Amino acid sequence: MTTFNIYMTGVGGQGIGLLSEVLLRAADHAGLMVKSVDTHGLAQRGGIVVSQLRIGPQAHSPLIPAHAADLVVALERHEALRAAHAALKAGGVLIYYDALWQPLAVRLGQAPAVSAEAVAEKCGALGARLIRVHRPNLTDARMQNIVVLAHIQRLGLIAHLEAAHYEHAMEDLLRGSTLEENLALFDAERQPAS
Repeated sequence: MTTFNIYMTGVGGQGIGLLSEVLLRAADHAGLMVKSVDTHGLAQRGGIVVSQLRIGPQAHSPLIPAHAADLVVALERHEALRAAHAALKAGGVLIYYDALWQPLAVRLGQAPAVSAEAVAEKCGALGARLIRVHRPNLTDARMQNIVVLAHIQRLGLIAHLEAAHYEHAMEDLLRGSTLEENLALFDAERQPAS
């Protein structure tokens, strides 16, 4: 297996840490060699959070070289575009939850908000596959990461990882009603659209 690089990004409080840990443990449950690193810098203040995960025996460092991510996972539109510019490789895949947490410059009127079209344009320039995820009736915004995770599994974006691997990973990390709610959402979201 060649190294498969996953770059995850979002805003503090969106659940990038949990998403990263679920992917790490799912890969471990699947018997894959995996390395990861998280950057939590401003997570408590709504700042950018980045996690990098590399799967495969040739991954000797958890850091992904610039423009070498096979899969970029973003939980916010501005971060999706930023990661596409910095991390996504030509021909890679970008999946993002279409939430908009405006950076300070946007809130102050000093910069325009990033449009979905801008994200699509950047992916088009890279020949990358773009997957936009949004669930308008989601009652808890903290579960956007599980919605994206379900789409990653349903679309088979990470080879060798099955639904059971993700479920076992969540069972490692969550308890009680939180586990039940996340598993139920994961199961519902990964079903094919009717």
